[in-house]
Amino acid sequence: MRNFRNFNVWKEGIRIVKEVYRVSEFLPNIEKYGLKSQICRSAISIPSNIAEGCSRNSEVDFKRFLEIALGSSFELETQFLIIRELDLFPEEELNTLLNLLDKEQRMLNSFIEKIKANG
Repeated sequence: MRNFRNFNVWKEGIRIVKEVYRVSEFLPNIEKYGLKSQICRSAISIPSNIAEGCSRNSEVDFKRFLEIALGSSFELETQFLIIRELDLFPEEELNTLLNLLDKEQRMLNSFIEKIKANG
């Protein structure tokens, strides 16, 4: 069994969750059950799926959970782009978050490709 706490990709996922919760505090109350809730769920899903994948015994299952985490990161990216289009958060700060997310996506892709190559 793998220790998810040792993976940088998981640590970056936790960092993203913290930033997303900070962003969610600035969204209007009308978004409490909309974007605010959705960005938090998408963000939490990233490190959660990495951790769950670490509990799996097969590389195929582990890779599948990494792919789910990657999908959640793309959902979150889409939600950030919607926030940008609606002008709900400062552009410069949103770009910083998008860069963090891009880094996470590249790390996940690299990890998935490494597993594919070894499988």
